[in-house]
Amino acid sequence: MNREYHKWWSDRLQRDMELLVFGHAGAKILIFPSRYGRFYEYENLGIVKSLQDKIEQGYLQLYCIDSVDNESFYCSWAHPSGRIQRHIAFEEYILNEVLPFMENRNPHECVISHGLSLGAFHAANIAFRHPHLFKKLVAFSGRYDLTQNIEGFNDLFDGFYNEDIYFHTPNHFLSNLDCPWRLNYLRKMDIILVIGNEDPFLQNNEQLSSILWKKNISHQLLIWDKRAHSASYWRRMALLYI
Repeated sequence: MNREYHKWWSDRLQRDMELLVFGHAGAKILIFPSRYGRFYEYENLGIVKSLQDKIEQGYLQLYCIDSVDNESFYCSWAHPSGRIQRHIAFEEYILNEVLPFMENRNPHECVISHGLSLGAFHAANIAFRHPHLFKKLVAFSGRYDLTQNIEGFNDLFDGFYNEDIYFHTPNHFLSNLDCPWRLNYLRKMDIILVIGNEDPFLQNNEQLSSILWKKNISHQLLIWDKRAHSASYWRRMALLYI
């Protein structure tokens, strides 16, 4: 199986960013790690190995990127307005650096946005905001409203709220989305949300599903037994839904 390590200086983030590529051809999957996760998490969790046959046969090519969550949403010393700005810079890095890198290496028309836990938020947020760039979204164990306090997971903006946070909160901005162009692309996208029936983010997923149905955006909300928020579950989900 082809495995490549890449690293470059990002002007948008003003730091080096790293990523791993697995495979040589096929649908391109942009993979966001879980909270505090690194670019090698997907491999370390054994999910790359679970997809090895599809990768080697040229059906899938994985792009496992790094996160800056400890500089954005989980940067407790920064003002919340600074946290969301850092996240916006991260999105600009993906749009202007990672996606062009993927396109230059592989012209396949299918790009899939995929993530685990907080990575599912990143995957969904960028796909919902820029639906013309993605054919499919696969989100495992996600949380799509970071302003809520849910069990031990706090509001990541400490009660602060502004327009930037609104437009980067899927459960908020999708409710009022009325742009025919974006809605058209969202209605064409293959959307798969997977969550456990004991996961604290279950209601969050059900709320997102309800919003999508009200906008006539077809999707699947798949509810697994128990919490289903760990590598052993994600490996099985990946085989079924990617």
